[in-house]
Amino acid sequence: MHSLAEINRMDRKAFVRALGAVFEHSPWVAARAFDARPFGSVDELHRAMSHAVERATEDERLALVRAHPELAGREARTGELTAASGGEQARLGLTALAAQERARITELNRRYREKFGFPCIIALKLHNSRESVVAELDRRTGNDRATELADALEQIGHIARGRLERLVAQD
Repeated sequence: MHSLAEINRMDRKAFVRALGAVFEHSPWVAARAFDARPFGSVDELHRAMSHAVERATEDERLALVRAHPELAGREARTGELTAASGGEQARLGLTALAAQERARITELNRRYREKFGFPCIIALKLHNSRESVVAELDRRTGNDRATELADALEQIGHIARGRLERLVAQD
Protein backbone atom coordinates (compact mmCIF):
# COMPACT_ATOMS: atom_id res chain seq x y z
CA MET A 1 0.00 0.00 0.00
CA HIS A 2 1.18 3.52 -0.81
CA SER A 3 0.24 6.74 0.89
CA LEU A 4 -1.35 9.44 -1.21
CA ALA A 5 1.70 11.61 -0.49
CA GLU A 6 3.95 8.89 -1.95
CA ILE A 7 1.72 8.63 -5.03
CA ASN A 8 1.97 12.39 -5.53
CA ARG A 9 5.79 12.30 -5.33
CA MET A 10 6.27 9.46 -7.83
CA ASP A 11 7.68 10.04 -11.27
CA ARG A 12 5.60 8.84 -14.22
CA LYS A 13 7.27 5.43 -14.44
CA ALA A 14 6.83 4.66 -10.72
CA PHE A 15 3.25 5.97 -10.80
CA VAL A 16 2.31 3.68 -13.68
CA ARG A 17 4.10 0.76 -12.03
CA ALA A 18 2.18 1.37 -8.78
CA LEU A 19 -1.25 2.03 -10.31
CA GLY A 20 -1.11 0.54 -13.80
CA ALA A 21 -3.10 -2.56 -12.80
CA VAL A 22 -6.01 -0.62 -11.30
CA PHE A 23 -7.70 -0.76 -14.72
CA GLU A 24 -7.27 -4.38 -15.87
CA HIS A 25 -4.32 -4.80 -18.27
CA SER A 26 -4.59 -1.07 -19.13
CA PRO A 27 -1.67 0.90 -17.66
CA TRP A 28 -2.39 3.66 -20.18
CA VAL A 29 -5.16 4.87 -17.83
CA ALA A 30 -2.67 5.54 -15.03
CA ALA A 31 -0.21 7.10 -17.49
CA ARG A 32 -2.84 9.57 -18.68
CA ALA A 33 -3.97 10.42 -15.14
CA PHE A 34 -0.41 11.19 -14.01
CA ASP A 35 -0.47 14.83 -15.14
CA ALA A 36 -3.47 15.58 -12.90
CA ARG A 37 -1.24 15.28 -9.80
CA PRO A 38 -1.18 16.25 -7.01
CA PHE A 39 -4.24 14.41 -5.78
CA GLY A 40 -5.87 15.67 -2.60
CA SER A 41 -7.75 12.42 -2.02
CA VAL A 42 -8.27 8.93 -3.35
CA ASP A 43 -11.53 10.30 -4.80
CA GLU A 44 -9.56 12.84 -6.85
CA LEU A 45 -7.19 10.13 -8.04
CA HIS A 46 -10.13 7.95 -9.06
CA ARG A 47 -11.78 10.88 -10.85
CA ALA A 48 -8.57 11.59 -12.78
CA MET A 49 -8.28 7.97 -13.85
CA SER A 50 -11.98 7.81 -14.76
CA HIS A 51 -11.61 11.03 -16.75
CA ALA A 52 -8.74 9.42 -18.70
CA VAL A 53 -11.14 6.63 -19.68
CA GLU A 54 -13.88 9.11 -20.61
CA ARG A 55 -11.45 11.01 -22.88
CA ALA A 56 -10.20 7.80 -24.52
CA THR A 57 -11.26 6.86 -28.00
CA GLU A 58 -14.11 4.40 -28.44
CA ASP A 59 -11.59 1.78 -29.57
CA GLU A 60 -9.52 2.31 -26.41
CA ARG A 61 -12.60 2.06 -24.18
CA LEU A 62 -13.66 -1.12 -25.98
CA ALA A 63 -10.15 -2.56 -25.54
CA LEU A 64 -10.37 -1.73 -21.83
CA VAL A 65 -13.64 -3.66 -21.53
CA ARG A 66 -12.21 -6.58 -23.51
CA ALA A 67 -9.15 -6.67 -21.23
CA HIS A 68 -11.35 -7.97 -18.40
CA PRO A 69 -11.85 -11.68 -17.88
CA GLU A 70 -15.21 -13.39 -18.08
CA LEU A 71 -16.86 -14.19 -14.78
CA ALA A 72 -15.85 -17.73 -13.81
CA GLY A 73 -14.35 -18.05 -17.29
CA ARG A 74 -11.30 -19.81 -18.68
CA GLU A 75 -8.85 -17.61 -16.77
CA ALA A 76 -10.57 -18.47 -13.48
CA ARG A 77 -10.49 -22.19 -14.26
CA THR A 78 -6.83 -22.17 -15.29
CA GLY A 79 -5.56 -19.81 -12.58
CA GLU A 80 -4.62 -17.09 -15.09
CA LEU A 81 -6.55 -14.23 -13.48
CA THR A 82 -4.63 -11.19 -12.30
CA ALA A 83 -4.21 -11.11 -8.52
CA ALA A 84 -6.89 -8.43 -8.24
CA SER A 85 -9.43 -10.23 -10.45
CA GLY A 86 -8.65 -13.54 -8.79
CA GLY A 87 -9.35 -12.14 -5.34
CA GLU A 88 -12.53 -10.43 -6.49
CA GLN A 89 -13.90 -13.59 -8.14
CA ALA A 90 -12.74 -15.89 -5.32
CA ARG A 91 -14.61 -13.81 -2.72
CA LEU A 92 -17.89 -15.03 -4.21
CA GLY A 93 -16.63 -18.51 -5.05
CA LEU A 94 -16.54 -17.91 -8.82
CA THR A 95 -13.16 -19.61 -9.09
CA ALA A 96 -14.44 -22.90 -7.58
CA LEU A 97 -17.90 -23.70 -8.95
CA ALA A 98 -19.79 -26.96 -9.11
CA ALA A 99 -20.16 -28.33 -12.65
CA GLN A 100 -23.83 -27.35 -13.04
CA GLU A 101 -23.27 -23.77 -11.88
CA ARG A 102 -20.17 -23.44 -14.08
CA ALA A 103 -22.18 -24.67 -17.09
CA ARG A 104 -24.92 -22.08 -16.42
CA ILE A 105 -22.45 -19.20 -16.15
CA THR A 106 -20.48 -20.43 -19.16
CA GLU A 107 -23.67 -20.41 -21.25
CA LEU A 108 -24.61 -16.91 -20.06
CA ASN A 109 -21.09 -15.67 -20.81
CA ARG A 110 -21.25 -17.21 -24.31
CA ARG A 111 -24.62 -15.59 -25.09
CA TYR A 112 -23.46 -12.25 -23.75
CA ARG A 113 -20.15 -12.27 -25.66
CA GLU A 114 -21.87 -13.34 -28.90
CA LYS A 115 -24.36 -10.49 -28.60
CA PHE A 116 -21.98 -7.70 -27.51
CA GLY A 117 -18.46 -8.76 -28.53
CA PHE A 118 -16.99 -8.26 -25.07
CA PRO A 119 -17.30 -9.88 -21.63
CA CYS A 120 -19.95 -8.90 -19.12
CA ILE A 121 -18.29 -6.70 -16.52
CA ILE A 122 -19.84 -6.76 -13.06
CA ALA A 123 -18.27 -5.04 -10.06
CA LEU A 124 -18.34 -7.97 -7.68
CA LYS A 125 -17.80 -5.71 -4.67
CA LEU A 126 -21.39 -4.53 -5.18
CA HIS A 127 -22.74 -8.08 -4.78
CA ASN A 128 -23.07 -10.31 -1.75
CA SER A 129 -23.73 -13.58 -3.52
CA ARG A 130 -23.02 -15.52 -6.70
CA GLU A 131 -26.74 -15.74 -7.27
CA SER A 132 -27.08 -11.95 -7.57
CA VAL A 133 -24.12 -11.88 -9.98
CA VAL A 134 -25.66 -14.60 -12.16
CA ALA A 135 -29.03 -12.81 -12.11
CA GLU A 136 -27.30 -9.57 -13.19
CA LEU A 137 -25.44 -11.33 -16.01
CA ASP A 138 -28.72 -12.86 -17.20
CA ARG A 139 -30.59 -9.53 -16.97
CA ARG A 140 -27.95 -7.55 -18.82
CA THR A 141 -27.96 -9.96 -21.75
CA GLY A 142 -31.30 -8.36 -22.65
CA ASN A 143 -29.82 -4.87 -23.05
CA ASP A 144 -28.73 -3.19 -26.28
CA ARG A 145 -25.02 -2.76 -27.10
CA ALA A 146 -24.77 0.96 -26.31
CA THR A 147 -26.37 0.43 -22.90
CA GLU A 148 -24.07 -2.50 -22.20
CA LEU A 149 -20.91 -0.65 -23.15
CA ALA A 150 -21.90 2.22 -20.86
CA ASP A 151 -22.78 -0.24 -18.07
CA ALA A 152 -19.48 -2.07 -18.52
CA LEU A 153 -17.51 1.18 -18.22
CA GLU A 154 -19.50 2.17 -15.13
CA GLN A 155 -18.79 -1.22 -13.54
CA ILE A 156 -15.10 -0.88 -14.39
CA GLY A 157 -15.15 2.43 -12.53
CA HIS A 158 -16.49 0.67 -9.42
CA ILE A 159 -13.87 -2.06 -9.76
CA ALA A 160 -11.09 0.51 -10.10
CA ARG A 161 -12.34 2.41 -7.06
CA GLY A 162 -12.17 -0.76 -4.96
CA ARG A 163 -8.67 -1.50 -6.20
CA LEU A 164 -7.51 2.02 -5.41
CA GLU A 165 -8.87 1.68 -1.88
CA ARG A 166 -6.68 -1.41 -1.44
CA LEU A 167 -3.58 0.24 -2.97
CA VAL A 168 -3.63 3.82 -1.71
CA ALA A 169 -3.97 4.94 1.89
CA GLN A 170 -5.70 8.27 2.40
CA ASP A 171 -3.22 10.56 4.21
